[in-house]
Amino acid sequence: MTNAPILLIEDRLDDVLLTERAFAKAGFGDRLVVLKDGEACLAALHPDQGPPRLSPALVLLDINLPKIGGLEVLRRIRSDDRTRHLPVVMLTTSAERRDILDSYRFGANSFVRKPVSYAQFAETVQILARYWLAINRPCAPDPAGR
Repeated sequence: MTNAPILLIEDRLDDVLLTERAFAKAGFGDRLVVLKDGEACLAALHPDQGPPRLSPALVLLDINLPKIGGLEVLRRIRSDDRTRHLPVVMLTTSAERRDILDSYRFGANSFVRKPVSYAQFAETVQILARYWLAINRPCAPDPAGR
């Protein structure tokens, strides 16, 4: 298991607080880094020069974000060699079929609808954390960058 950060891109304070609480309960609270919009996410992952400022083990991405929407952020993550292989989970309140289709079309690894109750949300976060941070084997590009 890696100790790399978990990157949450979420603009709603209530959802940030719930996610922080749920990750703390799951034992991963100290690894959560929160950015509040798509522009901040891309600035951290795709600086104009050099490697990303952050190398997260997992990106939790909301769809409805200010400045640059989550689907566009996802598209840019997948189009850049520096971040192409990052695990990205769309964690959103949306249940729109179009959002689900577009998420997978742009390369999301998973689409998870935020449960309404805190108990269900905490359980969902524990499952996500366990799978993506302890069970899943991340893709490591070869030295040639593929």
